[in-house]
Amino acid sequence: MKFPQLFGKSPGYKRFSYEPRFYDQKAEERREREDRIRQQLAREAGKESIETTDYRTRMSGAFQSARRRSQVSPQTLQSSLIRLGVFLFLTLFLMAFMTWGKVTLYSLLLFIPAYAYFRFKKYS
Repeated sequence: MKFPQLFGKSPGYKRFSYEPRFYDQKAEERREREDRIRQQLAREAGKESIETTDYRTRMSGAFQSARRRSQVSPQTLQSSLIRLGVFLFLTLFLMAFMTWGKVTLYSLLLFIPAYAYFRFKKYS
């Protein structure tokens, strides 16, 4: 008795279709040479090929849009500074806790109400 057939479908063979590709080196070289000659004739005629101008405009547009995206906004700068401050505070607190022990926790409990008082004092 086969137990896998009771609980589900038994796995089948993996099949794939393989189509061999042929590379004709002479035809590839001929296409490249023809393209190069067409571009050269277009340059001599005084106009650039369509492909070249398209490529250049897309590249310049990509650089300009990347420059616009890379400018740092004040909100991003402020959030990164807050994140840095929290990380620095946690690191210093951990170092102080490892050095002095529970005294650090008690001083933190005294610091929190003082911070809250001075923080919300200007709003009331």
